[in-house]
Amino acid sequence: MTPSHDDAPPFTVGFLLFPHFAMLSFSSVIEPLRIANRLSGQSLYRWELLSLDNQVVEASNGIPFTPTLDHDEWRRLDAIILVAGTGTSLIASDRLFKWLREVTRSRRLLGSTSTGSILLAKAGVLRHKRCTIHWEDQASLQEEYPDLLVTNELFEIEENILTCSGGTAGLDMMLSLIDRQQGSDLSKHIADQCIHPDIRPAHDKQRMSLEERLGIHNPALASAIHVMHSHIEDTINCEQLAGLVGISHRQLQRLFKENFGMTPAAYYLDMRLEHGDNLLRKTSLDIINIATATGFSSTSHFSKCYRKRYGLAPRERRKARH
Repeated sequence: MTPSHDDAPPFTVGFLLFPHFAMLSFSSVIEPLRIANRLSGQSLYRWELLSLDNQVVEASNGIPFTPTLDHDEWRRLDAIILVAGTGTSLIASDRLFKWLREVTRSRRLLGSTSTGSILLAKAGVLRHKRCTIHWEDQASLQEEYPDLLVTNELFEIEENILTCSGGTAGLDMMLSLIDRQQGSDLSKHIADQCIHPDIRPAHDKQRMSLEERLGIHNPALASAIHVMHSHIEDTINCEQLAGLVGISHRQLQRLFKENFGMTPAAYYLDMRLEHGDNLLRKTSLDIINIATATGFSSTSHFSKCYRKRYGLAPRERRKARH
């Protein structure tokens, strides 16, 4: 990742597109390269589009993209970034995973945006490395691959591997990369062109605070929900929860009733079932392991509560995703 000079060949990035990839994620990682060329007056960067089968790939919004480079010609590239979206967890291609390991051994820059991190994890190239993914998939990725160091960062760059949480975070990741290669003046000018006055560091937050998302203003209530989130597997009862938050059990009951129209126990159960639903849809974990990960003592108890909440059995949910 050395700076480009006038006589240096362009740094060429290949974007490997997967069906139903997110357009926002893609735009965020490719547009900074185009703007870098325009502002510098040089061909600092080139880019190519690839697909696994060299066929047209449709984005999640239905817009088709035609590959510009044959998949087998990847050695012409300096970097490869996987651009994925919904359904990524269902991709099971030994050919792809073997290829990703080969790319890693070549020491080229290999990255992903959004759910592309799942594919890097499946290939085994993220083992014992810091990585990130969209906040919606963090828990399921960590649950299925406990040897990963899954963070809440906007993006992670470690050695020749980079991962991004998706959406507009790709812009910040590419600005960081351009900063390293071309210097901060150019990266700042690109940010200005994108109406992005604050280049976010990797550790900036991915989403709104809990208080903003739920529209709550009571510190004790917010603290109680945070505690619930941290005890999905090793559940605690409402008496313990109230004690940890520093209020009475009666006050805890009142806060949840006033703000959500339900008891703390019901809210907690919904939270755990939502996590279980996420694991069913996005991982290949056995249902018994999902039951354990969501604090249920048995598969039957988990299944009974899940059916009551979602109207179908866990096994039916898993079949429906195919």
